[in-house]
Amino acid sequence: MLKKMPDTIVLVFYMVLTAAALTWVVPSGEYVREWTEVDGQMKEVVVDDSFHYVERAPQLFSVFFALMKGFVDKADIIVFVLIVGGAFWILNGTGAIDRGVKAFVRRLRRRERKGGWWTVDDTVLTLIMVVFSLFGAVFGMSEETLAFILIFVPMAISMGYDSIVGVSISYLAAHVGFAGAMLNPFTVGVAQGLAGLPLFSGVEYRFLCWLVLTAAAVAVVLAYARKLRKDPTVSPMYRLDDFWRRGAEAAVSEGLADTAAAGVLTSAVRRRYIVYIVLAVTQVVMACLYPMAAFDLFGRTFQLPVLPCIAGLFVLCGGYAAHRSSAAFSMGLLLFTILYLVVGVLCYAWYMTEIAGLFFAMGLAAGLASGLGMNPLMRRFMEGVKDMLEPAMIIGLASGIIFILREGKIIDTLLYSVSYAMSEAGEVASLAGMYLFQTLLNVVMPSGSAKAALTMPIMAPLSDLLHISRQTTVLAFQFGDGFTNMITPTSGILMGVLGAARIPYTVWLKWVYKFILFCIGLGFLLLLPTLYFTFNGF
Repeated sequence: MLKKMPDTIVLVFYMVLTAAALTWVVPSGEYVREWTEVDGQMKEVVVDDSFHYVERAPQLFSVFFALMKGFVDKADIIVFVLIVGGAFWILNGTGAIDRGVKAFVRRLRRRERKGGWWTVDDTVLTLIMVVFSLFGAVFGMSEETLAFILIFVPMAISMGYDSIVGVSISYLAAHVGFAGAMLNPFTVGVAQGLAGLPLFSGVEYRFLCWLVLTAAAVAVVLAYARKLRKDPTVSPMYRLDDFWRRGAEAAVSEGLADTAAAGVLTSAVRRRYIVYIVLAVTQVVMACLYPMAAFDLFGRTFQLPVLPCIAGLFVLCGGYAAHRSSAAFSMGLLLFTILYLVVGVLCYAWYMTEIAGLFFAMGLAAGLASGLGMNPLMRRFMEGVKDMLEPAMIIGLASGIIFILREGKIIDTLLYSVSYAMSEAGEVASLAGMYLFQTLLNVVMPSGSAKAALTMPIMAPLSDLLHISRQTTVLAFQFGDGFTNMITPTSGILMGVLGAARIPYTVWLKWVYKFILFCIGLGFLLLLPTLYFTFNGF
């Protein structure tokens, strides 16, 4: 009989122990670091030829500090997960998502042509993946995908698929785009600045890479979805997804019970109109204060009246939805929340704090509009927070792995050893070594910006000695940083996504590892032409 696989949090704790064991084997070493300006921001980078061995720092008792240190380091992501989880628990209680998704699926099914090779489902899944991949490629969408898991997982299951499909069309698609990014400021922008290259140069070849990688991801997900259409029981999540199949109905019934207990069902319509008026007035005021929004694209800045357009759209559509039902109004709130999220990220540099506040406001508005009093509303919010505690614990503990490696001072030693070995190799072998090292380093250091600051000041001059274009070196960093994001247990984003979707890490790893290996191989094939052909910017 096969032994039961350990829970995700147990598996991550074993990795903490493994990291601590490595600090007893690998010598400690450090590079000298200095602060330099990159793309208008100060970054701490390593000084080339400054590596030196230091006193060994083996880790033992710090294993017990890893969870606390990890929580502190990833506090923004953890709080974000808790707040978004609480907000969506309120929204689920209104029945808006469940009813909206089912209505959407019914309309798709009505337009389905029987016997065709390409289905409406294929179109929907493809469009969602392309949009999220584009978001990852343009503005580096990563953490933001956490907020969409609680939308697309129920949608995928309502369409007859599983939670893996729900995660793949949002999280996986965004990170494939992240790997093949054209304009991602957090990876391409920082790495090119540190390598002394013009910002976002070589965008043409990167766009080709993005197309190839996105097409590969869409093909894999559609093939898997078609298998599920024939037999849903082949899904490794078939039984575990019962939570989602039962959860929506339970959430709706509990939400109505709370409302009835509060004695506010009769005032639900009045409350809905009050919430609509307050939100409409707020948006009109913000539109007057900020009539034009600026966003950068392909090196040009565009000014558009984004907020006035959104406010006008909400006044019209929000009033109609408020007249129909609380579920329609809550679904409208969700759609406008997503719209504001995209605008906030692109035009106003929003990050965790602003996005968490946006979803918290959405949850409050949806709960009040459905007739919930403040006491039952806050109870539902706390239920959602409790539901996200396990993902939060996993995120904190996964971050503790990086804490152990840093305290043991072995990351710089690994970097030095690899760079020294590559200096003796040829072009193809050196490029393969750079790419492989960036790929493996990403397993223990998922932050793209931090990894760029650590490796590019060393790899860029090394590429000159090896007669490899610095642009190729940046592309190798970009691919190496992107693909393993989807499997590395030290990634707080991945662990948060899997926790929210209730997918065990071992199940996800077993499903996705072949695709990741394929992407790594495909990435190397996309790197090779830059050695033999001349591309703009390379």
